[in-house]
Amino acid sequence: MVVSTIGGTPIRVLPLPWKDPATVSKADLAHYIGALERACEDNPRSADLRTCLGIAYAMNYEAYKSLDALEAAVNVEPQHFFAQYKLSELYYRLRALPKAEEETLKAVDLAGNPWELSLAKKQLVEIRKLTREGTQKPEWSKSLRLPAMVFAGMCAVLFLIAAVVK
Repeated sequence: MVVSTIGGTPIRVLPLPWKDPATVSKADLAHYIGALERACEDNPRSADLRTCLGIAYAMNYEAYKSLDALEAAVNVEPQHFFAQYKLSELYYRLRALPKAEEETLKAVDLAGNPWELSLAKKQLVEIRKLTREGTQKPEWSKSLRLPAMVFAGMCAVLFLIAAVVK
């Protein structure tokens, strides 16, 4: 078993200051993020540390950094349930529902006990519910060039009318 370290001290249980996000101050969160970044540099093959870093970034509203950290955790250890589950949860919270469903299905496959399976299945049910209800981000498949040109034309016509009336 690989034991992670923070500040040179071996730890068996990762520190989870974000169990109640409302109680963590910005300064404490910045401290934890810094410590986790250093720990990830010291232990580049630790999916646990990268998962914790991804969670901390998400709590600090840094979605892209969180996504990078969680994807790195999954790449380091593809069979790591919590790395996969937290990656899928981030996609879910960002309302990228097709990608969230795909990643959650991977987490369902990785679940090693009934509790993990129930977490992943509950999230999968919620994702599918939101998809059915249409509360997902729209996919921009059409160009906005024509509406923009029409809007610009209307503004020009209104400007000309205003100039003539004055």
